[in-house]
Amino acid sequence: MDIRKVKKLIELLDESGIAEIEITEGDDSVRISRYATGAPVAVSPPAPVAAPAPAEAAATQTEPVAAAASAAPEEEGFAVTAPMVGTFYAAPSPGASPYVQVGDRVSTGDTLCIIEAMKMMNQIEADVSGVVKSIRLQNGEPVEYGQTLIVIDQRGAD
Repeated sequence: MDIRKVKKLIELLDESGIAEIEITEGDDSVRISRYATGAPVAVSPPAPVAAPAPAEAAATQTEPVAAAASAAPEEEGFAVTAPMVGTFYAAPSPGASPYVQVGDRVSTGDTLCIIEAMKMMNQIEADVSGVVKSIRLQNGEPVEYGQTLIVIDQRGAD
């Protein structure tokens, strides 16, 4: 789908007062929503999952992965999750200071990071006030829908 068509759809959404629009054109599908709460801005077909390895190789490959996953306990706090698939950026431009760092106080509505999806920069804002407890991604890393980006400790909001 042509990026000009996507931009035109965004303008249509802004002018009309419609909350959400979804357009399918052949194999391409785009959903644009005013609200970033769990609704992806751009939806593309899911990537194919690799076939499982043979049984003996799978046993040796998955055990370390499972052990690593269980070794990283979930942090307490409010998890800011990705509303879309894209690329994580901690700063507005290369060489600029990051929006937030661990230990920073944030208020509701503050910009925390950017997710680039389909050449569009989407600012991710804080839904709660508090102190940034952890940032789960490095600048330029790919991010999946629903993946935890940042954890905010709401007890530090006082």
